[in-house]
Amino acid sequence: MHVADRLQDAIDNTGSYACVGLDPRPELIPEVLRYDAVATHGDTAEAVAAAFIAFNEGILDAVSGHCAAVKPQAACYEAYGSAGWTALAETIRLARDRSIQVILDGKRNDMGSTADHYRQMLFGGAPSLGGRALDGLGADWATINGYLGTDCIDAFLPPGTAPGSHGIFVLVRTSNPSASDLQDQPSGPDGTVSDRMAELVAAWGRKRLGRCGLSDVGAVVGANWPTQARDLRVLMADTLFLVPGYGAQGGGAEDAVAGARPKDGRGIIVSSSRGIIGAWQQHNAAGATVDWADAARHALDEMNSDLAGALS
Repeated sequence: MHVADRLQDAIDNTGSYACVGLDPRPELIPEVLRYDAVATHGDTAEAVAAAFIAFNEGILDAVSGHCAAVKPQAACYEAYGSAGWTALAETIRLARDRSIQVILDGKRNDMGSTADHYRQMLFGGAPSLGGRALDGLGADWATINGYLGTDCIDAFLPPGTAPGSHGIFVLVRTSNPSASDLQDQPSGPDGTVSDRMAELVAAWGRKRLGRCGLSDVGAVVGANWPTQARDLRVLMADTLFLVPGYGAQGGGAEDAVAGARPKDGRGIIVSSSRGIIGAWQQHNAAGATVDWADAARHALDEMNSDLAGALS
């Protein structure tokens, strides 16, 4: 099935536009998991990795069937070297075992064969010594920096690959405060750099549509910029928007859904990380100790209700 159809089906089946960010770090790990990991592995990178896996598995069990996708942030794992990489691979496996769509957030790209190697890492296809295609991490989607241009995007979606076997989200209008330093700069007679990137994204995905009418070349468009999101939707009518910035980063539900397609409300997937996986700390700070996985599910339910209300 085309990757955009898989994601749209997940949205339809769960009734959720939410993507749960799996961005663990030591300060977000509950004490019971920290204690168990250190007791087994000592105060090591392996202990961090074991705690991340246990934490993520609990979160995945809590949100399965109630979110459209999950989004591991590669940097959170890579900071711990090979142990962290193992935790990332295991997290993706656990998500896929639960039939949850996986967006790997690594913002990768490079030139020539290096881009090929990134694609093989993300989606599979690296050759063995005997010429057999090996598995990669097994992500459904990955975030990509499109600044290097068309030939480097082609490396992630090569002509020999059936459109839709996997997908990419290209950075177009990011959620960080200084995004305007470059992305709002003039480009061409009446556009900006982000407008030009949006035009390229639309062109890259034009012949790669699934039955849902959306392509396997998506765009990252932050929730912090609702006016730009509406303008960018005009330029990218058939593009899925991955929308970071909701919740802890300051974006509200109305802002997060601003880029939805006017004709059918489709074309968005909204990401929240700390607001869900760190929800247990908010309850504890208020003096009411709660189960960390239950807190994540409750926060997701609130997000789902918030987004549904904004789209209605």
